[in-house]
Amino acid sequence: MTTELTTHAKEKSTFVITAAFTDEDGNAVAPKTLTWTLTDDGGTVINEKEDEVVSSPSASEDIVLSGDDLALQSGEETRGVRILTVEATYDSDAGSDLPLNEEIRFIVDGLVAVS
Repeated sequence: MTTELTTHAKEKSTFVITAAFTDEDGNAVAPKTLTWTLTDDGGTVINEKEDEVVSSPSASEDIVLSGDDLALQSGEETRGVRILTVEATYDSDAGSDLPLNEEIRFIVDGLVAVS
């Protein structure tokens, strides 16, 4: 399922997304592996942020996006849709190296005088 954020990012500013991870029972779990990718809603990778590795991930991770990560793309005059895709694996009583994947959608609002 995709998570839709109601808070918008501001063009070329800083935006922090907190990703919290739970196992199949809803208990907090620290992933064994964790990567993330930032795209527009057409799947184009933004600012080369593809398969970014989080070393030693914890049950809650802050992913910090800033500057060109939040730049509007060609054709996005006033706002842009961004998708942060998180891919992780974890171990539990249900098994080892279980996949844990999520998409987080948010809007980047353009600012009139930001270049």
